[in-house]
Amino acid sequence: MIMYYESNHYASLWNKYRPVILQLMMAAGNDPQQYKLSAHEFKAIGQREKSGFSFLLEASGGKALNNIKGSNVARDLLHVLQQSQKASQLMKEGVYELKMDKQFVLHVSKKVEALKEVIEEVATSAE
Repeated sequence: MIMYYESNHYASLWNKYRPVILQLMMAAGNDPQQYKLSAHEFKAIGQREKSGFSFLLEASGGKALNNIKGSNVARDLLHVLQQSQKASQLMKEGVYELKMDKQFVLHVSKKVEALKEVIEEVATSAE
């Protein structure tokens, strides 16, 4: 039997950053957020990705909406978020885009489309 999730090299690193990521996710409801991560911590793990360390993860309902199979960094981040009650709650409420660029800056934003749908539902039910 082959396990789909065989790598979690980055899980302990993402766990370390989890409180910051949760704050970014909560604040992302207003404006996109960003946070500079330590490049040396990722490089020290030694599991360099073919595409570098940068990734894009779109998550909602505790699942990735885009294909992250090629990025252990993104898969491990999703796994850590799935273990967090607060992150799971936030992902139930909306679609989050978590992106790490080549400079190891983590960008967190809440998708506006999901917000527009909620606003339309509230407006419709208020009539």
